[in-house]
Amino acid sequence: MKVLIAGGGIGGLTAALCLAHYGHRIELFEQAPAFTAVGAGIQLSPNCTRVLHHLGLAADLQACAFLPEATQFRHWRSGRVIAENALGETLTARYGAPYYHIHRGDLLSVLLTAARAQPGIKLHTAAAVRSFTQSSDAVQLALADGQAVTGELLIGADGIHSAIREALWGPARPNFTGNVAWRAMVPTSALPANLIRPMSTAWWGPHRHFVHYYVRQGTWVNCVCVTEKRGWEIESWTEPGATDELRADFRGWHNDIQELIDAADPASLYKWALFDRQPMAAWGRGRVSLLGDACHPTLPFMAQGAAMAIEDAAVLAHCLQQRRSVADNLHTYEQLRRPRTASIQSGSRRNAKIFHLRGVQAWLRNRAARRAGARSMARLYSYNALDPT
Repeated sequence: MKVLIAGGGIGGLTAALCLAHYGHRIELFEQAPAFTAVGAGIQLSPNCTRVLHHLGLAADLQACAFLPEATQFRHWRSGRVIAENALGETLTARYGAPYYHIHRGDLLSVLLTAARAQPGIKLHTAAAVRSFTQSSDAVQLALADGQAVTGELLIGADGIHSAIREALWGPARPNFTGNVAWRAMVPTSALPANLIRPMSTAWWGPHRHFVHYYVRQGTWVNCVCVTEKRGWEIESWTEPGATDELRADFRGWHNDIQELIDAADPASLYKWALFDRQPMAAWGRGRVSLLGDACHPTLPFMAQGAAMAIEDAAVLAHCLQQRRSVADNLHTYEQLRRPRTASIQSGSRRNAKIFHLRGVQAWLRNRAARRAGARSMARLYSYNALDPT
């Protein structure tokens, strides 16, 4: 079939590759004038790296990612280890796929290179979607420049402010969560030796938390710093932040945090307000459906946002192989994905509160964390999007 995809981010590009794997012809439309490496580090767990390896991307990912040994939670002031769970070879052996830390731009570059090498994928930039119409046997996409493109189905992978979602279901504003996130990149060469362990480390404190991990094969440290804050609600990946404000937000925290903030590259320091949506009762209609943040924007507190979009892509491709109508196959895709993505949205929203507890509640959380990690990992990582039924 000829499949139209709106959005050239992680979800859209992965969907194009998964669908091309089965022989479909893809036209992908990205509204930006070029595919850009916006963002910072992300975590890719086995439930999604299983899909990426299936697409033949293992060598390219290994060339630019970092393979962490563990994930660790620490006390914001003392540095005491609250809980730790093994990753690395232990996790790969258990789930058949690795856990990567990777810069978002590097992942997009890997996906984009693979997509450009596929003769069945045609990529368009500066191609903003204006509207669409559908009939019993086709979908026509209208672009902002006046062009019209026809395909057999349309997938909206165009983010939390999705034009496709709005055309399907009408306008709806996302909800500000009361959290503002900072992101920064720190050159490893600017830090004392062995300051940063080869793992994902989350420091839990009252009303805020701080996460750091290596990317780009350990040459940089990615930092994500989240604090509860009102009165600043700009949702943008490219809104510059001030080092003095970040330093003030984490004043009194462990010295490791202070050294990271002091060494952060000022040009890489950005902040953005975290927005959320409630799970949708339905995603698509007829020959049109949604994928990734367009239908289930997910807070970063389970490190599963990109993973859910990648899972969506694999399940979508699997469902479109069934010998039924396009509308029926898209409905099956939605039915398979909505419960899991809604659960991840809910869990991420819950973690936003759990990470920021204080006093007795924090003490109880810390005791529970030592037991809960393995159960949570098994539920997340054992999911096989390549065979979702």
